[in-house]
Amino acid sequence: MKQAIAGVVARDMAEVDVMTIWPSIAAYPSGRFLGRLYANRVGIYIFRIGNLIALASIPHALALYFYRILPWVGSRYTLTNRRVIVQRGLQAVEDKSTELDRFNRIEIAVQPGQSWFKAGDLLFYQGETETFRLEGVSRPKVFREICMKSNASYLGVKAALERQAANA
Repeated sequence: MKQAIAGVVARDMAEVDVMTIWPSIAAYPSGRFLGRLYANRVGIYIFRIGNLIALASIPHALALYFYRILPWVGSRYTLTNRRVIVQRGLQAVEDKSTELDRFNRIEIAVQPGQSWFKAGDLLFYQGETETFRLEGVSRPKVFREICMKSNASYLGVKAALERQAANA
């Protein structure tokens, strides 16, 4: 890390990572299917159908877990001081991104099967238009709050610089 506080650097410096997260296996349809099965609470104490299915499906769940971090497949979501980026592969090649001023609210959509994993999709909106989507984010409320704080900081600095330029 090249700065004292993560993500706090002078605007004219290079883009700096604030936070990077890896999507949950709930980002994949088969992961959401497993999540729906695991959520079955029929039974007594620990002998619930969902727990027994979880135990029986360990090989499949492990395969999904390792698939999501494979060097040529795996993706990660990175929040910088300027953008939210979806990166793929070992070299973290940018797949898609959105600027921090391209949204004014973020909603969390929990698809069936994601709640067992405590995951959800983050939907970025500018007005009523969806501008960006991150699928299968673990603990989406936390990442949403960090994105909104970064958005507010970015917009505040941008407005201050525009006022300064107008007064000069």
